Amino acid sequence: MSTVPLRVAVVCASNQNRSMEAHYFLSKRGFSVGSFGTGTHVELPGPAPDEPVYDFRTTYDQMYNDLVSKDRDLYTQNGMLHMLERNKRIKPRPERFQNCQDVFDLIVTCEESVYDQVVEDMNSREQVTCQPVHVINVDIEDNDEEATVGAILICKLCQCIQHTEDMEDDLDELLQEFEEKSGRPFLHTVCFY
Repeated sequence: MSTVPLRVAVVCASNQNRSMEAHYFLSKRGFSVGSFGTGTHVELPGPAPDEPVYDFRTTYDQMYNDLVSKDRDLYTQNGMLHMLERNKRIKPRPERFQNCQDVFDLIVTCEESVYDQVVEDMNSREQVTCQPVHVINVDIEDNDEEATVGAILICKLCQCIQHTEDMEDDLDELLQEFEEKSGRPFLHTVCFY
């Protein structure tokens, strides 16, 4: 069992709901955690499929103020203002995984298309240290309730991994146990820094 906190990245499409809920849960339990999105821009539910859309450089506070000015009632009702309130207490702005140079022990993605983007990005990077990083996907529907359920599952998984004697040897068996208990399939691969 390692006494050093597991370095975890949680990744969804826009670094808004699922990854931020897991970021919140993991940080409260002492993990070294970062959260990210893989999209080209940040998309939030709104009055049309293509709006509102923000650049990853836009802070959560700027998004919040913009939505309040556009339609406070709509964005209160659909939960976006509440979500952005939580997000800005955790970090200033969304971050894009492809721009991150931090090193993690574990990267957890929240949907298969994001998993594919993360693996593709990791495999396109120059390998410098050859340090392994485990990339795991668990599909989490993008809504408030599932984000919380998924965050709890990710947190339990990370706690179990933290307490294994040898993550390299024990991870496949642990993931199989989590699949059986949760009824959710997990994808897993190893990439290298």
